[in-house]
Amino acid sequence: MSATFEMARLVREQVLAEGVEPESENSLETRAASAIDQVLHAKAMAGEVFADEASLRGGLAEQLYGFGVLQSYLFDPQIEEIWINRPNQIFVARNGRVDCISLDLDATTIRTLVLRMLRSTGRRIDTSLPFADAILPDGSRLHVVIPHVTAQHWSVNIRKFPAQILKLENLSAGGMLSQAQASFLTDAALAGKNILVSGATHTGKTTLLTALLEELPQTTRLVSCEETFELRSNLRDWVAMQARQPNLEGQGEIPLRRLVKEALRMRPDRLVIGEVREAEALDLLIAMNSGVSGACTIHANSAAAAITKLCTLPLLAGPNISAEFVRRTVSDAVDIVVHCEYLPGGSRRVREIADVEAGDDGSPVTQLLELA
Repeated sequence: MSATFEMARLVREQVLAEGVEPESENSLETRAASAIDQVLHAKAMAGEVFADEASLRGGLAEQLYGFGVLQSYLFDPQIEEIWINRPNQIFVARNGRVDCISLDLDATTIRTLVLRMLRSTGRRIDTSLPFADAILPDGSRLHVVIPHVTAQHWSVNIRKFPAQILKLENLSAGGMLSQAQASFLTDAALAGKNILVSGATHTGKTTLLTALLEELPQTTRLVSCEETFELRSNLRDWVAMQARQPNLEGQGEIPLRRLVKEALRMRPDRLVIGEVREAEALDLLIAMNSGVSGACTIHANSAAAAITKLCTLPLLAGPNISAEFVRRTVSDAVDIVVHCEYLPGGSRRVREIADVEAGDDGSPVTQLLELA
C-alpha cells in the first residue's frame, strides 16, 4: 500500500473521530485539510519526515475529496474519454489513440470514487437500479453499470467535452466541416430550419448541435430536453431540463416524453432534444410540425438511415400511430439532416448534409447537397 493511501486512511479516521458527517459537503474539505495538518504534525513529532510534503498533500486531497488517481486524467485536456473494466486498469482515449494504463485502483476505491462522483449529481446506483448516467461538475458525462448486470466488476465510462463552447467557425477551422458547409448551416439555423444531427457514437453530434445553437440570435428563447445534461449554450433565455429516475419506491420518474410536452407550454422559439431514442420522437415531430423550430441528434449510419429511423421511433408511442402518418409528418417537419462520422485517425467530420423533401407518396426523401 502506498504512503498516500495509508495517510489517507489515517486522515479519514481523524475526520470521523471529530464527528464530521461523511455527506457534509460544505465542511468536508476544511475539516479534511485540518486533519491532514494534524496527521502530518503527528508524523513529524514521531520523527517521520516527508521529502515532498506539498506533493503528499495534493495526493491526499485527491484521495479524500477529489477523484483520486483519476484526477490527473480528468484534468488532461488531451484525453477525450476514460473507461474502467476491472480494478487496477483503465483505458484512455487520447487524440484518437486508445491506451491501457495500469493503476493502483482496487475495487473498493473504484466504488468510492463513483459514489463520490454521483453524490453531487442527484443520481443513484444500487442493485435495484444498476445503471447510472450523470454529468460531473466539469461537464463530463459519467456512465456506470454494476454487477450483476456486469459479470463481475463495476464498469465506468467518463466522456469529456470541450472546455469551451465551439461555434461553427471553430469547427470549420478544426477541419470538421468546410466553410461552405458552416455558412449553409448558419443560414439554416437563423432561418429556423428543423435540423436532425446524425452519426454513430462519439462522432461529435452533441458538439455540432451545440455549435448550431451558438448561431442563434440572443433574442431566441431556447428550451432543451435531455436524459442527462450535455448541451451548453450562451443564450440568455435558455431553460434546460433533464429526465429523472424513479426513487427507491419506484415513484417520481420523469421521462423524456413528459419533458417535451412540458416544454411546449414554455413558449419556446427553439425546442431541442439532446437525443431521440424512443417514442419522444413523436412529440418532437408534432412540435416541429406545429410551428416550433426544433433540433435533435439521433444514432444512425447515414443521413438517409437517420430519416428511416425517425420514421420508426414514433411507432413505439402506441398501436394507434400509423406508419403513413409518421412518414408524412417527417416529410413536413424535418428540413435538414447533418451526418457526422469518426475517422480512424481520431478526427471527426461532417460527411453528409441532406435536404429532406416529400416523395410522390408523401414519404420523406433525402437529397444530398454538394457543398464544397
